[in-house]
Amino acid sequence: MSVRPVLGTLGVAAATLLLAAPAAPATAATAAGETVTVDHTARLAADGTVTLTGTYRCSGATGAVFVGSTLGRTASSTRYGIGGSRALCDGQEHRWTNSGKPASALEPGAAHVEATVMELAPQDGLPLMPRLHATVQQDITLTETETETETETVAKVKTKTKDEAKTKTKTKDETKTKTKDETKTKS
Repeated sequence: MSVRPVLGTLGVAAATLLLAAPAAPATAATAAGETVTVDHTARLAADGTVTLTGTYRCSGATGAVFVGSTLGRTASSTRYGIGGSRALCDGQEHRWTNSGKPASALEPGAAHVEATVMELAPQDGLPLMPRLHATVQQDITLTETETETETETVAKVKTKTKDEAKTKTKTKDETKTKTKDETKTKS
């Protein structure tokens, strides 16, 4: 019997076992002092964009690290991914902000958030295995915020600039008047 068919059969069997085996959970070995928090209030913009915020602290990373977050209603099993942000694992506490627009519209009120600090790094010859640094689940309040359009922002900046220019002109005029008055008084 040829060696080639045996190796091919063994390769297929190994691949089948790997694919059929339950996925190994992300490594949950978190170092002491590694944390992630979620602020008690999240923002819901008029266009449906949700912004979640909090803090994290991690250390000892050798790969890319991210803060991921999901949001859902407390009574529902449906969760929506709300952005992701890059994390710096230097042992210091940092702020994180994730924004995203869920597929379904949400209303202000009670919600449930899960935030995770996850590292993706090569491990045991396998590419990009996940390593959990910290995770938290928390009930929060989703509050509606007013957002301004880019046009409104530009209009405010222009108005502010005009007001500042008027103030500078007024100040220069007052200085000139004051100088003339002082000159008259000296004469």
